[in-house]
Amino acid sequence: MVFLSWARPSPKDQKDCINRSGTFNYDVKYRGATLSILKQDQDQDQQLLDGFLINHSKVIVGSGSDAYEKAKTALKTWRHFGLDWAFVDPTTPIQNGVKFCVCVKEFLPWLRMPLQVVYVDETKNRKAFAFGGGTLKGHLLAGEERFSVEMDQDKQVWYEILSFSKPAHVLSVIGYPYVFVKQKYFAHQSSEAVKKFVSP
Repeated sequence: MVFLSWARPSPKDQKDCINRSGTFNYDVKYRGATLSILKQDQDQDQQLLDGFLINHSKVIVGSGSDAYEKAKTALKTWRHFGLDWAFVDPTTPIQNGVKFCVCVKEFLPWLRMPLQVVYVDETKNRKAFAFGGGTLKGHLLAGEERFSVEMDQDKQVWYEILSFSKPAHVLSVIGYPYVFVKQKYFAHQSSEAVKKFVSP
């Protein structure tokens, strides 16, 4: 099952994708693993983890408490997906268990890919906010992606993306090298979108 749209997906198209999606398409033992990966060596980029490929990006998007609050707002309103070729309905609440649809333009069609919020993690005493989304049946990939913002001791605000994935459909098996390059491109574009929102 693949969700395709020849025009930019409407709210109805996105809702249809969510309603027709199945359960998680990756093993329960990996659910929330993007939290534990961060506690290990972060130089695992492009290494395999039980068949999953890890993708990691971390950049400074501003400095100070105001920048942190703006960066957190950017995540909560899906500004990190505010791209010409990729988006999520910005009214989608970031709450554990909420399903959402990522829409991505690929050449002629748009792909609609269903996910579900696996966890929301906020540490107010050290100014850190993150959430992880897991792929559902109907997604071309199997895995999880974490988006986070954090202010460090030097008051620098970091935006981080961490994911692990592997093909879940014949289309992604054939085109996985391209998919991995596209993930890198998304990380760059997404970081720029957050930077722009934090410091317009």
